Amino acid sequence: MANIIAVVWDFDKTLVDGYMQDPIFKKFNVDPHEFWAEVNSLPEKYKTEQGVKVNPDTIYLNHFINCVRNGKFPGLNNALLKDLGASLKFYDGIPEIFKKTKELIEKEPSYSEFGIKVEHYIVSTGMTQIIRGSSIMPYVDGVWGCELIEALDKDGSPIISEIGYTIDNTSKTRALFEINKGIPQRPEVNVNSKMSEELRRVHFHNMIYIADGPSDIPAFSLINKNGGSTFAIYPKGNERALKQVEQMREDGRINMYAEADYSEGTTAYMWIANKIGVLAQRIHTEEKNKISHSTSVVPQHLV
Repeated sequence: MANIIAVVWDFDKTLVDGYMQDPIFKKFNVDPHEFWAEVNSLPEKYKTEQGVKVNPDTIYLNHFINCVRNGKFPGLNNALLKDLGASLKFYDGIPEIFKKTKELIEKEPSYSEFGIKVEHYIVSTGMTQIIRGSSIMPYVDGVWGCELIEALDKDGSPIISEIGYTIDNTSKTRALFEINKGIPQRPEVNVNSKMSEELRRVHFHNMIYIADGPSDIPAFSLINKNGGSTFAIYPKGNERALKQVEQMREDGRINMYAEADYSEGTTAYMWIANKIGVLAQRIHTEEKNKISHSTSVVPQHLV
């Protein structure tokens, strides 16, 4: 019985106004605009100098590692990344909406009868350890992000030194299939394993995918194609971002969008909460129908 509603969130510019790496720049007094300008120049640099193609979504990880080696981010390791995650400033209503949307379903007895519940997942091209150190984690059921391997520096202290695992804007769809098949809860299952629809833990039509822009189109497309729900966020007062998400709506990429404020009573909060309620009611109705269709008629006395 797959009666789980999964709300899947992007992170940067969806939950936080900016990038999760901002606390790193602040700690080490590094200009973020200069850092990202350097990152954005790397694909062309490596193509011109070495004829090498790089992934523009994840090349920033190499630059962080190089900056640790050259002393710009001295001592940066996974423990520090997690500590810095605690200082992230989220949009209004985060993490409260995570807790409240879970409670919407938990408090309804007719939903618990059929094991209906809400789970929240993060799928991000950012750094997993920063996410894990943030205030949303008590309400999050799984995180997909980039993982970094440590080595010891010359003083014997751990520092990030290699890339262990990456998520880019295309491989986010792989994460969605892993949620679909329940891989976080079923480690023995491989994402490429053949699995019948009824055995999948979270059906795509019970997923809500929330992100901020065109880079998430592959994930939006997968969810839309399979009957799920899609929602985009734009920063308050950003007309350019508004036009961007409106164009995505007109193109059928997303179902709806709103300003990045998840406080109770806002458009974002009401749309997400209402969609969860609609999905829960649909699952409840389907389960009730299964019972009625599988129950035989009670024999009556003949007259």
